[in-house]
Amino acid sequence: MMKTWIAFSSILMKDMRSYYLKPPNISWGLIFPIAWTLMFFLRSPVPVQVRDLLSGVMALSILFGTTSMLAVTITFERKSRSFERLLLAPISLNILMLAKTSGAIVFGIINAFIPVIFAGFLTDLSGINWILVLGSVILIAITSTFLGLFIAVSVSQVFEAQTFSNFFRFPMLFLCGLFIPLESLPLFIRPLSYALPLTYGADILKTAIIGNGVIAVPLSFLMLIVFSITLFAYSTYNVNRKWIL
Repeated sequence: MMKTWIAFSSILMKDMRSYYLKPPNISWGLIFPIAWTLMFFLRSPVPVQVRDLLSGVMALSILFGTTSMLAVTITFERKSRSFERLLLAPISLNILMLAKTSGAIVFGIINAFIPVIFAGFLTDLSGINWILVLGSVILIAITSTFLGLFIAVSVSQVFEAQTFSNFFRFPMLFLCGLFIPLESLPLFIRPLSYALPLTYGADILKTAIIGNGVIAVPLSFLMLIVFSITLFAYSTYNVNRKWIL
């Protein structure tokens, strides 16, 4: 047990030193969500409340930060063959993949609260259910990280991972209720919205921050857990089938 924990923490610390606060993670995880929000402020024909947009900015910060990090760490290490050396470590594949993804989860959680700090200077944040916010942020970070893992193990090059990531990320901007309410979407598109994990995380944040979520909170938590387990299980299956001979 102690050896497993030492291996887990060593992999995590190595990734933190090597990949945290690199330009791609900062630009995609922090600058892009803030720039996207500013666009809404500038383009909106009516005044936009900071609090109304906070849930969307938090969700985007998590999504883009975690998926960008996994695209770099897993894909780059596979190309440089350093990931193959990790596969030789005397720990289970599940523990290894959890070690590789834990850093991105922590990074995503931290990312989520940076917009909150900025918002605190611009508007009153009283009345927010912070326990619900924290629970949703953790689950969004886990689900988004495992989505990034699923993408990273499905490609072989870093640029392919970034391109494939955008295939999932940019539709979520419009289909997950982040800035456009789900009830405003055309009926034939809504089923696709409910098939995306960020829909449920964003709805929990809306319920916690401004109280206008449209999905039952227990159902949203359940769906995020199901998405997390499914994405992680499929990713480890892919690694075991394709990368371990």
